[in-house]
Amino acid sequence: MKPINDRVVVLPAPAEEVTAGGIIVPDTAKEKPQRGKVISVGPGKDGNAMTVKKGDVVLYGKYSGQEISHEGKDYLIMREDDILVIL
Repeated sequence: MKPINDRVVVLPAPAEEVTAGGIIVPDTAKEKPQRGKVISVGPGKDGNAMTVKKGDVVLYGKYSGQEISHEGKDYLIMREDDILVIL
């Protein structure tokens, strides 16, 4: 997948199965992860270079991006502006 303009493809981290206290979290109570790995980066928009690069681990807003499924995996496509921080 090759995104266009200022879009980024992110593979979300898996949801937590067990809390720090050892409590097992059922599927219905799991929160969507807000962290993921950048899989692909577009060329940028209006001559502005992209800050993130392939392989970066990032945090993004809770409701950011468009969910898609490709070859059996779930990804998010979002604007670079939706990314809050590179870890």
